Amino acid sequence: MLTLRSALKETRGLAAALLTGTALLAPVALSAQEDTSTITAVMHSGLRVLDPVITTAHITRDHGYMIYDVLTAVDADFAPQPQMASWEISEDGLTYTFTLRDGLMFHDGAPVTGADVVASLSRWGKRDSGGQLIFDVTASLESPDEKTIVWTLTEPFAPLLDVISKQSAVPPFIMPARVAATSSDETITEYVGSGPFVFNEAEYEPGVNVTYDKFDGYVPRDEPASWMAGGKVVTVDKVVWTTMPDALTAINALSAGEIDYLEQVQIDLLPILQSNPDVTVEKRDELGYVTIGRPNFLHPPFDNKLIRQAAMAALDQESMLATMQGDPAYYNVCGAIFGCSTPLGDESGSELVTGGANIEKAKALLEEAGYDGTPIVLMAPTDVTSLINQPVVAAQALREAGFEVDMQSMDWQSVVQRRAQQSPVSEGGWNMFFTNWMVPEVSDPLINVMVNGRGDDAWFGWPTDPEIEELRADFVAAKDAATQKEVAVKIQEHVMDNVNYIMMGEYLIPQARRNTLQNMIPSPVPVFWNVTKAAE
Repeated sequence: MLTLRSALKETRGLAAALLTGTALLAPVALSAQEDTSTITAVMHSGLRVLDPVITTAHITRDHGYMIYDVLTAVDADFAPQPQMASWEISEDGLTYTFTLRDGLMFHDGAPVTGADVVASLSRWGKRDSGGQLIFDVTASLESPDEKTIVWTLTEPFAPLLDVISKQSAVPPFIMPARVAATSSDETITEYVGSGPFVFNEAEYEPGVNVTYDKFDGYVPRDEPASWMAGGKVVTVDKVVWTTMPDALTAINALSAGEIDYLEQVQIDLLPILQSNPDVTVEKRDELGYVTIGRPNFLHPPFDNKLIRQAAMAALDQESMLATMQGDPAYYNVCGAIFGCSTPLGDESGSELVTGGANIEKAKALLEEAGYDGTPIVLMAPTDVTSLINQPVVAAQALREAGFEVDMQSMDWQSVVQRRAQQSPVSEGGWNMFFTNWMVPEVSDPLINVMVNGRGDDAWFGWPTDPEIEELRADFVAAKDAATQKEVAVKIQEHVMDNVNYIMMGEYLIPQARRNTLQNMIPSPVPVFWNVTKAAE
């Protein structure tokens, strides 16, 4: 595809070197092929932000699961299960009592206590969309002794366990109390967890390499692993994430046995790996992802609803998905903000974004809004396979509709850092970016952070939207699934009218691994416990 070739120009020389000799990757090759105690993986992005509560970036979440544990976790059936703690709920639904299991220890040797849990949950609750709603009705969160946590509510919050057990965006990772005391508006600077791996800070190169060592003090649960729940049994001594932003570079490295695992495989390059008998290409999960555009509500021009509607009218799901994936077997036009295959999935009001680009309507909306040609700063990552194409396709469509577009290229971690800035565009701010979510992390109004309407406390873009907050409260108060679905449809219609974000459809992306890697858990989140590695 033309857009892909354009994105690869900067690394053509490196790809050529790989094709002629792979000399540049020789040190990685020795590690991956000869050392069965080390897994070398190329993830979808380099890692620069290390605080898994301050951001929803998937690579930072993945880092979180390596070094931290969680109180409760969902299994493959979306059912909350005990992880660090079991629980009891009072008959009136107002008191949740959690009891920590034996053997929990931080990487510095200190035991995990209830005070650590209280501090971690409190910090998480200030950032997370669902957590904010729980703390709205929290009377107290206390630890009467080292192994007990008592969460008392002012009114029942039936989905509490579902929210604190969610696997993504944002899981409530448990940190030492001294670390969790960091303001929720500041990033942590100490990375001590109690999870199955230890972050090797001495070998960390931001955006380039990150190393995790097995934590010998970790005591797994007895149950079989299922998604984020169950026994996290580590069978290797070390996991190394190395960054290869060029798709062809990574594919050649995997084919040659120089790395063990590639999280995302570009669809049009699949044949290279499918013809290699030493490599397995597979879907990590069947639910897949959604891709979305997020406008910034704070600054012109997207502080105007009509202009947001014009942007949505200009964009076409089919064109964007086809450019991203190429093969229709790997994408689905879908206007349901909670996912087309989920219980709350509904496409009401989505005709503007699923029915093809409507350039004339977009132009009419811009005229009605009095759009004055204010440029849109569109952040465009260049190093993530699944995010390269969306800004390119969007920029062309928006320009055709009459928008002035300033597409600024940068790596994904720069997008992650810049999108957190509320500054005006003239001071380094932004107007729009595209990102992807696993379907499970957008599947209801408490988990989907993009339907948070709490202004400065909302997700990047910061909409102040009292109507959607009232609807989310109605969802919490719903007494049955049918009522929840009715509320979810109202939220769907509101998002399509207000353009809280632009739903651009669903897609699947395969992963690839050397056949020497076995027993990878088929979960939406890539994890490295339970994985075994044999010799070549």
